[in-house]
Amino acid sequence: MSKMMKDTAILLVITLVSGLLLGLVYQITKEPIAIQQEKAKQEACQEVFADASSFAEVELAVPDEQAWADAGFAEETIDEVMAAQDASGETLGYVITVTTKEGYAGDIRFTVGIRQDGTVNGISILKISETAGLGMRAEEVLKPQFADKNVEAFTYTKSGAAADDQIDAISGATITTNAVTNGVNAGLYYFQTQLKGGSENE
Repeated sequence: MSKMMKDTAILLVITLVSGLLLGLVYQITKEPIAIQQEKAKQEACQEVFADASSFAEVELAVPDEQAWADAGFAEETIDEVMAAQDASGETLGYVITVTTKEGYAGDIRFTVGIRQDGTVNGISILKISETAGLGMRAEEVLKPQFADKNVEAFTYTKSGAAADDQIDAISGATITTNAVTNGVNAGLYYFQTQLKGGSENE
């Protein structure tokens, strides 16, 4: 009994010390991690809105669930919206962070920059884990195709894009192409229904 109590006490001390050390490490690393996350977010915003001087978080408006699904975006979510502002604080457009669950190997997350007139500046992929040599070519093949396009929505084609609203699919990776295209369309739909019209939505 005495040995058992002694062992229990030792385990308790070890647990307490471990917990204190973990808490200390968390406190030490919490601020640097937050700074790095904020830096990464700002860089992603700047990539899709190079002419903006600053970015301000916009309160998310929750779309009507049924309308969102009826529009074809049951597998897409809007994670965050940032207003892209010029040096005087005027809103130039928005950076919308979208997650689509339609990827071949998991969620795909990216930002899309949209100007006030609806022009897509481009996209910046934040998270993707598609098949190497196929879906992972999204950065190389798909990303450039969305830049500087002003359309209501995009579609993808396997026979070569012939119009601004068409995206040439990655060969052998139509699932990834479909996922990214739907994700961009979700961002456009959110902009058109929740943000278009100016700062009253901020």
